[in-house]
Amino acid sequence: MTSAAGPPPPGGPGQDAAAYADGYAAESPAQAAARHRAATSAAAFGARAPIEPAVGALLSVLAASVDARGVVSLGSGSGVTGLWLLRGMRPDGVLTVLDGDPAELRAARRAFGDAGIPHSRTRLIFGTAAEVLPRLSSEAYDLVTCSGPPADYSEHLAVLLGLVRAGGSLVCSGVLEDGKIADRSARDRQSVAWREIARTVREDETLISAVLPVGTGLLVASKRR
Repeated sequence: MTSAAGPPPPGGPGQDAAAYADGYAAESPAQAAARHRAATSAAAFGARAPIEPAVGALLSVLAASVDARGVVSLGSGSGVTGLWLLRGMRPDGVLTVLDGDPAELRAARRAFGDAGIPHSRTRLIFGTAAEVLPRLSSEAYDLVTCSGPPADYSEHLAVLLGLVRAGGSLVCSGVLEDGKIADRSARDRQSVAWREIARTVREDETLISAVLPVGTGLLVASKRR
């Protein structure tokens, strides 16, 4: 898989670390098309922007590092997130996508179809975290990813962590967005939710965690064996 432009040359005019990381992440034509559609929709309707290629590439690496057969994606990301996850998963792996927005699920279904992903490799489930998460099997997944407003799933963090098998990982994207998590004067609902999630994860002795400044920031936690 290669991107149309390929990695930008190091040290070029205006080159910065983030741009290089995004250029280094090689998108397939189907991935690039899905990201373009998602970005257009976000600009037109105020939806959440798709993840950056560098974030997607990291998700692929994380999926590959745990030899992922079962993955849960809370939030479909218009299929962009799922395509990166599937790229790193085992060939027989199944991706379960949960989303409460039917338009996002339709976009994800189109992205998977355009990429030639067999139907047997994806499960797309409509519903909120409160409705769907209790129906999933505990400790049955190698990787669980969360996107979207953290307040939508912060109260379900224990359930999300419970889905992850020993040795598996939880990834939450957007933790550094707007820099509000570090601003104690920011008391909006989302900033408070991020602080609660980050604190809970850091203080959990069954987890090893880190915050990575990639894209809008990733909180990554691996469950000890």
